[in-house]
Amino acid sequence: MKIAVIGCTHAGTAAVKAIAAEHPEARITVYERNDNISFLSCGIALHVGGVVKDPEGLFYSSPEQLARLGVDTRMRHEVLRIDTAAKTLRVRSLESDEEFEDSYDKLVVTTGSWPVVPDMEGIRLDNVQLCKNFFHAKEIIARAGAARKVAVIGAGYIGIELAEAFSDLGKEVTLLDNMDRVMAKYLDAEFTDAAEEALAGRGIRTALGERVSRFEGRDGRVAKVVTDKGEHEADLVVLCIGFRPGTELVKGQLDMLDNGALLVDEYMRTSDPDVLAAGDSCAVRYNPTGQQAYIPLATNAVRMGTLAGRNLVEPKVKYRGTQGTSAIKLFDLNIASTGMTEAAAEAAGLDAAAVTLRESHRPDFMPDAEEALLKLVYERGTGRLLGAQILSKADLTQAANTLSVCIHNRMTTEDLAYVDFFFQPHYNHPWNLLNQAGLAAEQQRAEALSRQAAEEPAGAEPAAAKEQAAAEPKPERRASA
Repeated sequence: MKIAVIGCTHAGTAAVKAIAAEHPEARITVYERNDNISFLSCGIALHVGGVVKDPEGLFYSSPEQLARLGVDTRMRHEVLRIDTAAKTLRVRSLESDEEFEDSYDKLVVTTGSWPVVPDMEGIRLDNVQLCKNFFHAKEIIARAGAARKVAVIGAGYIGIELAEAFSDLGKEVTLLDNMDRVMAKYLDAEFTDAAEEALAGRGIRTALGERVSRFEGRDGRVAKVVTDKGEHEADLVVLCIGFRPGTELVKGQLDMLDNGALLVDEYMRTSDPDVLAAGDSCAVRYNPTGQQAYIPLATNAVRMGTLAGRNLVEPKVKYRGTQGTSAIKLFDLNIASTGMTEAAAEAAGLDAAAVTLRESHRPDFMPDAEEALLKLVYERGTGRLLGAQILSKADLTQAANTLSVCIHNRMTTEDLAYVDFFFQPHYNHPWNLLNQAGLAAEQQRAEALSRQAAEEPAGAEPAAAKEQAAAEPKPERRASA
């Protein structure tokens, strides 16, 4: 059996290892256009800021390791064309410029994503940099040495981490975003307010709600970022606007979302039964809504890649979906989120509510108790958990993992209120913070139901009963034999 794998970062590396374990007799060929595999791009900011001294630590596999599994890893090889009907590939060596044809029995598409690069004036000026792979990391570090004023475009996780790294290097940093809050995709305003305060406290300027219109240069090098609201001097610009799935090779051949993300079933199979896909090139099932969504995360990629390998020949292990759980450390703040923010739930048309707690993370008699900010988002009628966010100087980020499991299992605020957690003063309260959030949500729901009951006319069916009936599964109708 001939297997071709295109791309070898997180999803590709995981897929190859799983395939080699499941099918040791298979002929596995990997095509990778870069000169490295398995690069942890989430470590770029740590490397830029000097926290990670040796960049080799940002790799967790190599062609040599894959060769020991019997894998033929062809580095610096670019796939030019895929014909899924004929099961063939057209490939070019980027070293020799030689082109050749290859064939496959099974194809695994793990082509990942690429940064969004806006088509605007000045985008090709020197010192306007992307931030995605190891080459970009080296370029940013090389150019940062002489830079004095740095502009980071995009205030998501990557942009925030880079802003902090440049600040630690003593640069004058401006963080720009067309949204009116930092990290708005992951966090509600209570949390982004705290993050923006922390950024300002370290001298990082934020230019939020501004849309970049062009870059201006001097002697071919960037000197200014121009927005719809002003101008910002910069001799180094890093673009962190977002990512697009790299699926042009199979456009028109495989089913995909409008943005190009490949649609896969629960076994990582595309619309072609002999083509599987995983990672940033794919859409994923987002459990809070049950819909397909584009959520490019390394955690999703390694799970999906492993499943593509396990399910290569026959369906064995189902994909469980994702809550989009993530975390970031911003100076001395530890922040994590899972599922939907309150703003995202409202935008999706869900009847959602939320409770927010500010509480010490352990009893006040403990000398090192820190305040924790915890928010729970839930479905108003059923109490089903939709999302959560947590922030503290204490590292409480594992709470997001716990709540991710709760959302995955469709638990309710009542479940969370009374589920078993341990108590020990070094770590928490007799009522764990998560229990407290569940209790607060249940009290909020009870008060809302009381108000509804008081407002309903006599003899009317209670609104709560209607909501519960609507949420209950309907009996399956079967055609008579």
